[in-house]
Amino acid sequence: MTTATVDPELLQRGGLTLDVDGPRATITLVRPGALNAQTPLTWEALRSIGESLSAGPLSEQVRVVVVRGAGRAFSAGLDRRFFGEQEVDGLPGLAGIAALSDDDADATIAGFQSGFSWLREPGRVTVAAVQGHAIGAGFQLALACDLRVVADDVQFCMAETGLGIVPDLGGTYPLVHAVGYARSVEICLSGRRIGAEEAVATGLALRAVPAAELDVAVDALAASLVVAPPAAAAETLALLIGVADGADPAAALAAERAAQLRRLRALAAGEG
Repeated sequence: MTTATVDPELLQRGGLTLDVDGPRATITLVRPGALNAQTPLTWEALRSIGESLSAGPLSEQVRVVVVRGAGRAFSAGLDRRFFGEQEVDGLPGLAGIAALSDDDADATIAGFQSGFSWLREPGRVTVAAVQGHAIGAGFQLALACDLRVVADDVQFCMAETGLGIVPDLGGTYPLVHAVGYARSVEICLSGRRIGAEEAVATGLALRAVPAAELDVAVDALAASLVVAPPAAAAETLALLIGVADGADPAAALAAERAAQLRRLRALAAGEG
């Protein structure tokens, strides 16, 4: 197992570890004493990981990314300091963002979002292994992944609206795609918690397992996702994402034709 080329100090300050083992990368939130609460440095470190996995040899090596939390929670959301301080670890908190110009505030939030958005790129499959609390930013991090496997003690909650703010880390789009508009309205405005059974029934989670079996279940899933040839898998992911993003039937058919032609020509050229 190796560590990818991300600044170790940034990972440490962001409360993350990154390990790469063959075609699998594992990102672990490692602030269990704070229930893996997130800070702006967490998002900066996530963005740096995404850049590392999208460039150079790792872009071809890594085909599945697992995101997990150490301890009894996946992530309890935002670090409390983010609510009350102008700056958190040298980056703006909520009050600091409010004091910025419109352009600077927009750029700041866009930077935060970029720590999550790369998880949905078609070059790899991303899996969230979720146990315990996945609240607010923790819920949005899980939603950023393609697939979610949950422990039977999971508690999802979109807490932002009840705190007077909104989900702004990219969570609204995958939430509506997973459970539909009406259910998303109820989840966000009520701020209620969603357990494992409901998560599976509504499409938030692929499957639920006993907490003690979560790592084994995720390992098995990750292994199964890298069986197909890499180029064919990437093309298929791109097709599915296109449909999920609203491609109409004719556009989906055209995308399939183009992707298949690329595959056939690559195979004919012996490129696999």
